[in-house]
Formats: sequence, structure tokens, C-alpha cells
Amino acid sequence: MKDESTNLGGPAARAADAPSLPAAVDRAAFQAELDRLRVREKAHTREGDAIAAARRRLPMVEVDANIALIGPNGPLTLLDAFEGRRQLIAYYFMWYPGRPAPEQCEGCTWCNTQVAELSYLHSRDITYAVFCQGPFDESIRYHDFMGWEMPWYSAQASLDTLLVGRHIGMMHLVCYVRDGDRVFETYWTTRRGVEEMDYSYALMDLTVYGRQEPWEDSPPGWPQPWQVDSSYTRTNGRPIAHWSRLEAGRSDDLAVGP
Repeated sequence: MKDESTNLGGPAARAADAPSLPAAVDRAAFQAELDRLRVREKAHTREGDAIAAARRRLPMVEVDANIALIGPNGPLTLLDAFEGRRQLIAYYFMWYPGRPAPEQCEGCTWCNTQVAELSYLHSRDITYAVFCQGPFDESIRYHDFMGWEMPWYSAQASLDTLLVGRHIGMMHLVCYVRDGDRVFETYWTTRRGVEEMDYSYALMDLTVYGRQEPWEDSPPGWPQPWQVDSSYTRTNGRPIAHWSRLEAGRSDDLAVGP
């Protein structure tokens, strides 16, 4: 099966559509401009550290530790999802019941595809888990198709309690801490706040063309073909990460038998 994960044509097409480039200068001039930018980068890093410090000083709100989830072994509680660790980060995965894999959330797929190694979180006494907003039996098939290894639970029946006052049906990243058998929510974010999970965007931001999205402040002639809509993490009708799974022979049939 052809890998459809790129929207680039052949060499001739790329040459014909070649985007603009920055001015070429000598090494000394390049380094001088980079040094000026580095001052701003360091200030940005320090401000990020200050925001993280303020986040650590937020108050917390208690939530019912016995809120019900569904996992591979049946019912469990929010407290169980900690897996004995002190902290829990839960990603609330958007879900479209009854829809095939290509129609599931491309943004949630984008974010969770990059959660590949959990040992560093575990070393800090943190569990990462997905709380799917759809049914377990259907959604776990998507988890398996993607080849993900993070814990996966259905929170469908408890969303009104877990996401009280928030927009159900939207991606959320929520942090919890436990004190014995009591559970507290310490932070939550959504939309661009969820980009904290994403190293692809962070790496794109280091490149000359950035994310190649129209909202970016780029010089004239820079390529910006990726519209920020349901297509910006899709190619040929699927979330981008699907193509390598299909090429590997995995089935994306999510249908649950009787």
C-alpha cells in the first residue's frame, strides 16, 4: 500500500512550486542575528518556568475517587486509574460513536501518537492514561489499531461529573493528585494548551517554514498550505498516522460484534 502521509509531489513538482527562502549571509552575520534571537528565547524559557511555578501553586478541588470508568478488565474507579502512583494525567479523547477509524478525531490521534514512552513520567510517580469519551469496546479497537501502549479507559458514563462545567466532546488534559484514597484535580487545559504533548509542532517551530499554517506570521512567499481545520492533521481523508498502520497490515475495523 502506498504511504499517503506526504502531500509533496516529485522533484519537478517541488522545483516548480519552490517557496521563498531567507536571505543568504555569511556565518558571522547569521550568528549575530541568532544571538539576538537567543536573548528572546531565553526570556521565553524563563517566563515558561515562572508560569509553571504559578501552576504548582494553584489551589485544588476534590473529586469523587470512586467515579466509574471502564477498562480492559471491566469497571474500575478514578482512584484505580492512578495505578498506585501519586499523580495522574488524563487525556480526554474525543469520540464519534459508530464512526469508522478514518472519521475519529485527528487532533486526539495527533497528540496521543506522540506519547510513546511512559517510563520518565512513572519515575516521577505520574501515571498517564487516556479517558475516552466513547464506549470502551469500540474505542479500544482504535487504541490497538494505532499500536498505543498507554492505559485506555472509557469515561463515557461519568463525563458530566469528571468534566463538570466544561465542554464535553472537546479534548481536555486534566491533572490529578491523590492523598491516600482522596483524589484532587489540580489543573486542566484544552485546545492549544494540549500542544504541551506535541513534539512535532515544537520541532516544526524551529524550522524556517514553521508549521506552514496560514495564521503564522511568516514572510511573503513562505508555504502555508495546511489549513487549521479538520484537515491539518489529515492526508487523503485520514489522520496522518493511520497510513503507516495500514501499510503494516493492521485492520481499522472498529465494529463490535453482537
